[in-house]
Parts: sequence; C-alpha cells; structure tokens
Amino acid sequence: MQTKDILKKVKRIEIKTRGLSDQVFSGHYHSTFKGKGISFSEVREYQYGDDVRDIDWNVTARLNHPFVKVFEEERELTVVLLVDVSGSNQFGTQKQFKNEQMTEIAAVLAFSAIKNNDKVGVIFFSNKVEKFIPPKKGVSHILRIIRELLDFKPENNQTDIKEALRFLTNAMKKRTISFLLSDFLDKGFEDAIKIASRKHDLVAIRVYDEREKELPDIGLVKMNDAETGESYWVDSSSKSVRKAWNEEWKKHQEYLNSVFFKSGVDKVDIGTHEDYVIPLLKMFKQREQRH
Repeated sequence: MQTKDILKKVKRIEIKTRGLSDQVFSGHYHSTFKGKGISFSEVREYQYGDDVRDIDWNVTARLNHPFVKVFEEERELTVVLLVDVSGSNQFGTQKQFKNEQMTEIAAVLAFSAIKNNDKVGVIFFSNKVEKFIPPKKGVSHILRIIRELLDFKPENNQTDIKEALRFLTNAMKKRTISFLLSDFLDKGFEDAIKIASRKHDLVAIRVYDEREKELPDIGLVKMNDAETGESYWVDSSSKSVRKAWNEEWKKHQEYLNSVFFKSGVDKVDIGTHEDYVIPLLKMFKQREQRH
C-alpha cells in the first residue's frame, strides 16, 4: 500500500472512529474503566452533612476549627491494545477482513482513551511480539498507531497468545486497561491469561467470520491455511463435513468460554458481518452494572 493510500485510509478511519468515540463511547468508557483509586486533593472547612471520618484532625487542632479532607478519583489510566497480526486475520467473507475490523475497534478504543486523557500503547503479536509502541498521549500518537495497524507487516504468520500476555505482564509494571484483540484461533494460554488478568484489567475482543462457524454447501473447495501455508481440499457438499466443521467451532467456543470464565476476563464476540458498536456498548454497560 502506497503512503498516500495509507494516509487516506487513516483519515477515513479517524473520521469514523473518532466520531463514534465522541458521540457514543467516551461516557461509557469513563464510567466503565475507573482510575487507580481515590487520592487526597485538599482540605476545606467542615460543612453540615460531611462525614466525620473525613475530618483532618491535625489541621483542625492547628486552626482550632474543623476541616475535612477532600478526595478525588485518580482518572489517568494506561490503555494497552494487544493486537493479533497473525495470518488468520487476513480473512473475511462478509463486510470486511478480520484485521480491518480489529483496526477500527482499536481506533475507537484509542480515541475513547485519549478523550479521557489516558495514555495508549500497542503490542503487535503473532507467535512472538512483533512490535511494541509504548503508551503515550495525544492525537498524533493515535494516528501513528492507526497507520501501523493498516500497514504493519509481521515477520511471522503463526499465533501465540501466551507470548503477548507474558510480554504485557513483564513490560507493564503498573496496572493497565488492556484489550486483547484476536480471532483466538489458538490454545495453551490459560496460565498466561490468569497471571495477566490478576495484574491488569483485561478485556478479550474476539473477531470472527461467519464462514469459520458455518461452512456453506458450495462443492469441492480448496482451503489455504494462512498461518502454516498448507493447502487442502474440503468437500463442502458433504453434510457430515459441514457438521464436523460446525462441531469444531462449538468445541473451540466452549474452550475459550471456559478459559475466560476461569481467569475472570470479560469477552465480547464481534463478527465481520456486524456493526461492532452494539456488542462493544453491551460489554461496556454490563461492566458498568457490575462495578
């Protein structure tokens, strides 16, 4: 993709996702993801109705008049986007490819974060960490992230989610809000996600395509595995083949649901055929109700 084409795409995604962030997501983001806690701000004179537990006895004794401590929420957060750039995400039979859907979702989350004055960083991963952009603030930083999402060429095509989670755990010393965007066509990351979720507020966003779930009856089809490079033929006219395809999907779905449940990680599924706004808002609202 040429530079001018990338810049056009960046602008289009910025206009769409920034608008969504301003109109829809920022309020939900703010109330869903809390700051690091409550910090002392200042003291003021005691007023009728104030909680006596907030009285600052040192200042009260010194000035011979009751004063209370005023606290405020520490709002500033660090947001980390873990983005799967493996080969399987360069696939889509509906409105767009999985990696295109992920780019837009990542951009919406990033713009929501900077509107709340939060820092945003990105971890690009395949079966290794391909690139790390440290957290920073500002629109120019977000536009750089979108450019990278559009034009990044990974060295490897395979997926290893546990490597990305280990990097997050080791690289980010303080607690973050982390969004793991992947099609999750991987296994063996149970321990890594438990460890990461204990340290960070982790949300899994799974992007999938309908054809991964249901195989249409279109006869003999040549399939290419984007991660291994292998090709094979599938007889989609066979009812048993289509059933086995769907059963494999369900089995992996149950596995993922179990992993996320046991690790206490919120998960949202978003198909390439659907608008991502509704599933994301639903997830935000469920978290708001819980916290």
